[in-house]
Order: sequence, then C-alpha cells, then structure tokens
Amino acid sequence: MSADKQTINGVQLFSMMMLFIFGTALVIPVGFQSGQEVWLSILLALPAGLLLFLVFVYLYRAYPRLILSGYLRKILGAPIGLPLAVLYAIYFMYVSARNLREAGDLLITSAYDVTPNFVIQTVMILAVIYVLRKGLEVFYRLGQVYFFIIVSIGVIGNMLFIFSGLIDLKNLLPLTGEGGWKQTLSSAYPSIFMFPFGETVCFMTVFTHLKAKNEARNYGLTAMLLSGIALSLTHAMEISVLGPDIYSRSIFPLLSALRLVNIMNFIQRMDALVILALIIGVFFKMTMYAYASMALAADVFNVKEVNKLAYPVSIVILFASMMSAWSFPEHNEEGLTDVKLLKPIFCLMIPCVLMIVHVLRKRLSKARARA
Repeated sequence: MSADKQTINGVQLFSMMMLFIFGTALVIPVGFQSGQEVWLSILLALPAGLLLFLVFVYLYRAYPRLILSGYLRKILGAPIGLPLAVLYAIYFMYVSARNLREAGDLLITSAYDVTPNFVIQTVMILAVIYVLRKGLEVFYRLGQVYFFIIVSIGVIGNMLFIFSGLIDLKNLLPLTGEGGWKQTLSSAYPSIFMFPFGETVCFMTVFTHLKAKNEARNYGLTAMLLSGIALSLTHAMEISVLGPDIYSRSIFPLLSALRLVNIMNFIQRMDALVILALIIGVFFKMTMYAYASMALAADVFNVKEVNKLAYPVSIVILFASMMSAWSFPEHNEEGLTDVKLLKPIFCLMIPCVLMIVHVLRKRLSKARARA
C-alpha cells in the first residue's frame, strides 16, 4: 500500500494522461511506424487501448487501496509478486531513460548541435528531480497548467499549416497505403496499441490518490479517446503536408513539416513550437514513469515518503539514457524490441493475467460459500 497521502482530482488525471500519451508520439513516428497509413492505424489501435485501460481500472476497483505492486502480491503471492514489482520498477526507469534520450537527440538535431547530449539531459533530469521532490500533487497541478499550453501549441500549429496552404489531402490517398489493410493492421497491433496506449499501465501507481473511485474510469477513458483522435489528426496533417514519401523517411516528421511554414515571407521556421511541444511532452511522460518507479520501489522496500527516492531514481535514469545506445538509429532499433517484446509483457500480459486470476478466485470463493 502506498504511504503517500497526497490527492489528485479527475481533471488533473485527465490532463496528465493527455500529456503522457502525447509525449514523444507527437513528434516521432508513433509506434516506430512511418508508413502512410499511420493515422488510420492509430484509430484502429484506440479501441483496444480503451479496453486495456478498463483492465487497469478493474484491478484498481477490486483493490482500491493498493497500487500495481500491491495487486501483484495480493493476487500472485509475495514470492512471485515482489520480484515482478521490482522488474516493473526497473522497466519504468528504462522507458523513462528512453524518453530522455529522445528529447536530447531532437534538441541536438534541431537547435543545440554543439551542446553535449549529457548536458541537455542533465538539465532536464534536474527539472524532474525538482518536481518529484515537491510531490505528486504539485506534479499533477503543473500538468493541469501545461495541458492548456500544449493544446494552444497544437491549435497554433494547425492554423499555420492551414494559412500556409501546405495541406494537400490527396497525400492521404489511398487510405491504407500500398500495403492495404494488412499493413494498416500490422502497424496498429502491436506497435501503436502498445505505444502509446499500453504505456498507461504506469497510472496504476496513482489511482489510489484520486478523490473519487469512478474518476479513474471516466476521466481516464475520456483522455485516451481524445488523445488518440488528436494523435491521428496530427499525423494525418503531417502526411498531408510532407507527402507519404518524405514522411516515411523523416526521423521527426512534425519538425520537418513546420519548417515548411512560410506565411507572407514573415512567419517562418517555427521549429520552436516543435521543441516546446517535445520538451513538455517528454518531461511529463518521463517524470510520470519516474514517479511510477519510485512508488513501486517505496511500496516494495517500505519507504514511507516516495519523494525521497527522487534523487537515486533520476540519476539511474540519466545514466541509463546515456548508455542505452550509441546513436539515434540504434536507439530506434532497441525501441522495436521494447514495443514488440517488453511492452506486451508488462503492459498487456501481466495485467490481463492479474485480472483473470482475480476473477477465477472470486468465482471459486463464491462457489465454496454456496457449498
């Protein structure tokens, strides 16, 4: 059981989940897929993402006082649950480190080409430490503020595309690209289903802090639905501006698209919008992962104050991000392994096994009671 008594409300959960799902998915090919049909694949993966989130909510409603590590121990027993909880904490730190590496690489590519990656990532991780030391309430209130900023950036970016006359809807045809529906579905499952929708598994460490039990389902599902639609529209916009060929070869398609903006030879080179969107998205996503890791570690090792773990967890994340890969292409190759192997295990299989075992035990106990 979490010892942290801080509380958050449904609106704050909604804002944080939106920021989390946007994360790096706004600026890189979502799910590491870069085909013409990505925007449609996102919509096809969304229903499964919503169903998976209902699994997370079901476990929370069954054990409203426990976080993910508590579910593992309660349902599978301590001998199995404790090692799995430690593995989850390590995995969350690993994904947070990947997010930090992606932010550093984009900033170097777009603006800070002479700044060492270590310096950029150190500055970002110091901000993470500062927020986590302040506690969960401060972190989520901050997310509520920055949610409106990211929405404003999205509105401004879309208006720039429209007034620049860059949008060509013909670039979206044919709807399923050259590979047809088979390619579209293969992009949706498992890649986009897991990244970014399956990643919401880390919110199973904060549901206990909600003021009302039903807020997890209502606000969480709404956030996933709206963020999925927004991601689909964003990538459709990028394809319509760049064309399927350039989009498929671009490492950061949103950055490439906004660089084409030219309104009356006055409004040009809007790279800053992409950089700001990335920094905001990555900051909240990697901080959420870091907090989830801290919460699990605090529960497993009986640390009463979660925020005391901000320094050790953040330092591990920083050095893991530096050692994860020698280059961004290698980083992406490792990401494919994560999406196709690790995420299905941690985000899908284990939560589903927990739900199935809980349901079977519940029915068995009822049958014994009747007998």
